[in-house]
Amino acid sequence: MKSKGLILTIILLAGLGLIAYSLSQREGKEEEPAAVAGLPAPKIEVSDALNGKELSQSEFKNKVVFVNFWASWCDPCREEMPSIERLAQHFKNNQDFQILTILFRDDPKNGISFLNQNGLDLPLMIDKGGETAKSYGLTGVPETYIIDKKGILKKKIIGPYEWYSAEVIEFISGLLKE
Repeated sequence: MKSKGLILTIILLAGLGLIAYSLSQREGKEEEPAAVAGLPAPKIEVSDALNGKELSQSEFKNKVVFVNFWASWCDPCREEMPSIERLAQHFKNNQDFQILTILFRDDPKNGISFLNQNGLDLPLMIDKGGETAKSYGLTGVPETYIIDKKGILKKKIIGPYEWYSAEVIEFISGLLKE
């Protein structure tokens, strides 16, 4: 009976030790802020996959920005891309709306090939070093963020979604009128 108590005590002390170690490793390190609806959206640092041109934050000023992180190897991402294309086509004449599809852990050649093979005319962005994904607290792909004209994150959707719907069009249209 005493050996069971001793084993439980050792397990408890080991667990507490791991917790203390984990907490000590976080001290002094700044945590990257994750994107939170209702707060200013994190900075977007990307470049165009086709021409390498870096986009500056000022290019998104006074625009509603639709940011979609995806990968060509991700089946749910591939499945939602046609609805993103239809959404882009719906708002293509509105200069205040910007769609950014950002590749995540994928070769730009694969992303370009996927878009071309499927007749998708979407801007393909590269997140060099994954800094934008880190600042958004990306948990996986697909993940989508909708930012208003003032730079406030309005929606965060984790997982695939049907983007060409009356609900989404109404939501984005409302943001465009603000």
